[in-house]
Amino acid sequence: MKTALAEEFGIAYPIFAFTPSKYVAAAVTRAGGMGVLGAVRYNDPAELDEVLTWMDANTDGKPYGVDVVMPNKVPTEGSSMDLGAMIPEEHKAFVNRVLDDLGVPPLGDDAGKNAGVLGWLHSVAQSHVDVALKHRPVLIANALGSPPVEVIEQSHAAGLKVAALAGSTKHALAHVENGVDIVIAQGGEAGGHTGEVATMVLVPEIIRALDGRAPVLAAGGLGDGTQVAAVVGMGAQGAWMGSRWLTAAEYAEDGGSRAMQKALLAATSRDTVRSRIYSGKPARLLKSKWTDAWAADDAPDALPMPLQNLLVAEAHQRISEAQDPEVVAMPAGQIIGSLDGIVPVADTMAQIVAEYEAAVERLRASLG
Repeated sequence: MKTALAEEFGIAYPIFAFTPSKYVAAAVTRAGGMGVLGAVRYNDPAELDEVLTWMDANTDGKPYGVDVVMPNKVPTEGSSMDLGAMIPEEHKAFVNRVLDDLGVPPLGDDAGKNAGVLGWLHSVAQSHVDVALKHRPVLIANALGSPPVEVIEQSHAAGLKVAALAGSTKHALAHVENGVDIVIAQGGEAGGHTGEVATMVLVPEIIRALDGRAPVLAAGGLGDGTQVAAVVGMGAQGAWMGSRWLTAAEYAEDGGSRAMQKALLAATSRDTVRSRIYSGKPARLLKSKWTDAWAADDAPDALPMPLQNLLVAEAHQRISEAQDPEVVAMPAGQIIGSLDGIVPVADTMAQIVAEYEAAVERLRASLG
C-alpha cells in the first residue's frame, strides 16, 4: 500500500485522517497514516499551541498535519461580541424556540458558554498557521480551498506542504496556480463543507485536468480499503478520510459525544443532509430533529459565515451536553452507513490495509 506521496511524507500508508480529535489524529499517525488535526474550533491560539505540543509528544516522531479554515469572503472581522450584534433577533428567537420544542435543556450555571467558532475569520486562521509553524507538522491543509498566497509562501518557507480541498476542476487548477502542493478532490458524499459532484466522477476529472502538476488525494465517501484501492487505481495518491473516524474509540475518550456516536451507528447512508445551517456555507450533516427543524417552512434562511456559527454555537453546546441521539448537530458524510462499531484507530487502520490488499488481489486476478 504505497504511493509516491506517502513515501515522500515517510508514512506507511496513504491514509490522511481529518479529525477534530487530537487523540484520533495522533493514533492514526502512530498507526502509519497521517493524522490531520482540525484547528477551526480553537479561538484561542494558546489552546491550539497546547494541543500541538501534545501532538508533538504523542506521535512517536512521525508526521502529522493541521487543517485550517480560510474562507475567501467573510462579512467582516471582529470579536464574537461585535459580530453577534449583526445577528437578527428573529434568528435568535427561532433557535431558542427549536431548542425548547426539542427538550434541549439550558446550560448549567457552571458551564462556560461557547462563544462560537471564530476560526472562520482570516485573522484567527492566520494565528492557527502561525502557531502550527512553531511545532512540527509537515502539512497545512485548508478546508475551504486555496489559502492566501502569502500563507502558502509562509508555509513553504518553513518546509511544509500545503493542501487544499477542491470540489471542481476549476478550483483544483486555481489551487495549483496559487502554489498549492496537494489537491484534495472532495466529492459531494463527504461530510462538512462539500460540493455536489460525486467522488467517482470528480477524482479522475481533476487528475486529468491537473495532468501531473500536483498529486491528488481523494475524499468523500471513503471509509474502507476497497475504496482506497479504487481511488488509487484512478490515479489518486491516497485517501483523505473524515467521517470514518467519528466512531473511533479514541474520539469519545477525547471528549467526543457518545450520543453522537450512537446516532452515527444507527444511521444509514441516506441519513445526511446538505445545508448551510452549521456554518453559513453548504455542509453535509447528520440528519436529526435539529436539521429537520431548520428545513421546516417557518425556518429562517441561514446567515452567512461566520454569523451562522455564532448564532448556533451555544445551541450546539446545549445539544452536545443533552446527549440525545435524536438531536445531533454534527457534520458527517454518507460513509456513516458503513460504520459498524466503536473501534480503536489501530484496528480500523489494520482493517483498511487488509481490505486494500484483498481488493488489489482481486484486480490482479481479473487480469488473467
